[in-house]
Amino acid sequence: MKTTTLTCVFALGLVTSASSYAADQSIDSCIAAIQKQKPGEFIKLEKLNVAGKPFYEVEIKDSKDVEWEFMCDVNNGKITETESEASSVDDEAFKKNSKVTEKEAIAIVLKAHPGTVQEIEYEMEENGDASYELDIVNDKGVETKVEVNAANGKIIEVSTEEWEIGEEADEKR
Repeated sequence: MKTTTLTCVFALGLVTSASSYAADQSIDSCIAAIQKQKPGEFIKLEKLNVAGKPFYEVEIKDSKDVEWEFMCDVNNGKITETESEASSVDDEAFKKNSKVTEKEAIAIVLKAHPGTVQEIEYEMEENGDASYELDIVNDKGVETKVEVNAANGKIIEVSTEEWEIGEEADEKR
């Protein structure tokens, strides 16, 4: 019995170590791909669940003080999305592509995902579209990240945050 228990504990340790090693490799791959595409200073790292798939969302600030957000697939270390952040809703590029107000975007998100707005970001997609990204915390303490197209008010992405490293105080509500 002791041998079986010891073997199970040892096997569990190996599986956990292998899983940790794989996670370390994917985050290393993500960081390398991001730094190759857009060198900058690390701001924040989040692990998200998007439609059942794990992703890292990595935010950096480049040498021109522009913030960039990258979605990276945890399983393969590949970047799947790149966005820049507008400094405010009044940013010229954001305003040009926006028909939905911040207040309307908040109402759209809270109707679909009731809770408290914790953070809001104004983003520019790779194709030039503007979007609002809101972090909502529900009554159970679960944080959901909801992205709304600023031109038409449609929810374009929903994810659940598993964990976060770093914080942007200027985007807190």
